[in-house]
Amino acid sequence: MPNLENLKKQAKQYLRWHRDGYFPVAARIRSVLPRYRQLADREIMASRFTLTDAQELIARASGYESWPALREGVRSMSDARKVSVPRPVLLAAEPQLFVSDVAASCEYYTKTLGFAVAFTYGEPPFYGQVVRDGARLNLRAVATHLRDPELIEAEHLLSASITVDEVKPLYLEYQDAGAAFHQTLRTEPWGARTFVVRDPDGNLVLFAGD
Repeated sequence: MPNLENLKKQAKQYLRWHRDGYFPVAARIRSVLPRYRQLADREIMASRFTLTDAQELIARASGYESWPALREGVRSMSDARKVSVPRPVLLAAEPQLFVSDVAASCEYYTKTLGFAVAFTYGEPPFYGQVVRDGARLNLRAVATHLRDPELIEAEHLLSASITVDEVKPLYLEYQDAGAAFHQTLRTEPWGARTFVVRDPDGNLVLFAGD
């Protein structure tokens, strides 16, 4: 059952992101609020966006026309005291990789690892996402390494794990493309076949198949 206090907090978070110039929020605003539908990201971030707008965004995303309608709907559900509550389903996970240059990382993941760029934000980009089939990796620009590169190598600290239906052909594809391997293809004691790619920033990405 939706919690009204949590929904209020979500609305305030959207408002805060807009005020702080967090560009990824622009896509969400455009997709939910009709009056922003034709605006570019910069226009949305430069426009006036109030708590009322943020609350309307939460309401429409929840299937209501307005915040008052959402509030009444939540109260009605609470009054009914429904005993059967659907179990939330986790739909996907998107690991976030820290990189020094988002554009350069996008080029590596597309040209070497066969991903496609889903989106980038900023000029130059400070955030982006690459996708290949069901795998999505978020790229976040940082000025310095957040982890010790030597420790990553020594302890095999993975940034992401991706499950593959046929792992050997992918390994051969990456080998031909000149990918850097932290670990070549091998069969693990538990039966899985795995290999690990090292991206230009030292992030280790594991690929595993049966």
